[in-house]
Amino acid sequence: MSAKLKKSKAKNSVPRRLRSEVEKILITEEQIARRIKTLAREIERDFRGHELVVVSLLNGTVMFLADLIRHLNLPLRLDFIGVSSYGSGTESGELVFTKELRLDVQGRDVLLIDDILDTGKTMSHVLPKIRALNPRKIKVCVLLDKPERRTHDIEADYVGFKIPDFFVVGYGLDFAERYRNLPFVGVLHPHIYKEVSKQIVQK
Repeated sequence: MSAKLKKSKAKNSVPRRLRSEVEKILITEEQIARRIKTLAREIERDFRGHELVVVSLLNGTVMFLADLIRHLNLPLRLDFIGVSSYGSGTESGELVFTKELRLDVQGRDVLLIDDILDTGKTMSHVLPKIRALNPRKIKVCVLLDKPERRTHDIEADYVGFKIPDFFVVGYGLDFAERYRNLPFVGVLHPHIYKEVSKQIVQK
């Protein structure tokens, strides 16, 4: 096996310490970096000539947000909305707003950023809340889109990657507040989240 091929396989391999928890790498660090540069160019083209208000949903967007706005050659302001819809389990519960917008978005162009568009439940609550503030335009940008799980009629304007119905972690996405710091998007072994879900039911 050539050294180049060995290096390529190493990049796509789950680190040894995580192999009992993370089944495989779905999207590599390099793939994410390339796609974010392309997304930034698309966003710049659509918002050119206007100051942009970037509204990011906490907490899973942090890594995606930081990398994306570094590539945006636009005047922008940044604010956050705190939304909690996932507990320690795998199913979303009652949605609670934990942080409100501080910036005035009336008459402004808004880019709403989230880590993953799954059922669409979170966006179905957040979008009307922002539209009520009368922005000039609002677009949605997500790192991951999981259309198989959609239960609400919501679509994103900018999508990093469409993915199958896997339970994914890494690059800001968590399970029970773990794995956010992984530089890639990986697939969690089912036994990890099934065991935690079982413990929650027993409580």
